Amino acid sequence: MATYAPLPDQAKSEASFAERMFVYHLRIFDRFHSHATSLAILCDGNDKWRPNQYRFSSPDTELTFQFGMVKLLDYREQWVTLEQNSNPFAVVVMAHLKAQETRRDSRQRKESKLSLIRQLYEQRYDRREIVNLFRFIDWVIILPKRLEREFWQELKVYEEERRMPYITSVERIGFERGVEQGIEQGIEQGERSLVLRLLTRRVGEVPEPMRTQIEALSIPQLELLGEALLDFTSLSDLEVWLASQPH
Repeated sequence: MATYAPLPDQAKSEASFAERMFVYHLRIFDRFHSHATSLAILCDGNDKWRPNQYRFSSPDTELTFQFGMVKLLDYREQWVTLEQNSNPFAVVVMAHLKAQETRRDSRQRKESKLSLIRQLYEQRYDRREIVNLFRFIDWVIILPKRLEREFWQELKVYEEERRMPYITSVERIGFERGVEQGIEQGIEQGERSLVLRLLTRRVGEVPEPMRTQIEALSIPQLELLGEALLDFTSLSDLEVWLASQPH
């Protein structure tokens, strides 16, 4: 049995992380009466932050809890190996690394996303694997709306040229993301919902007053917020950003 720091959640350094890993281990032992193998997958951008143990000492008591640790940043120097690896987790790592690398370059972000999707086909994964990995890449590498439309258009052309059988599934995923052409009101609502979900993952539950402000944003402002939130680390960042927007 193993405990993990979930990939979407442990995206930044945290002072109490090692203690939290220890608490997870204790809870599993308390519930199942069995010691777990604890492994932390760190997907933050701080190369120096590498927690792998929790220590506690007091008179007559001393404890050292050591756990496994994988730092996704370490795979930056193994890109060619990742590309050649048929393990689906290699795609997960590449998507995460590209999401970090292109945070401030939307155009390169789109090209990286297309490249990763093409690799899904070239690696000859089966239909189910392609759809599942596509969903993950689409969730991790978020594009501004103007580039999202370009992405879908180029992807359709690529699939049609190669006579790929997955276009229907890909189009359906696009519809769920609210980027497929349709009624403008539905597209706008889908974008607002997506931004709110991403904000919740980045900074926690968004208070109702802030949600009201987000609901009042124009489409161009929503696109700007979708890019800006990649740098948010707390609700105060969102508060400052909202305060800077014209009403």
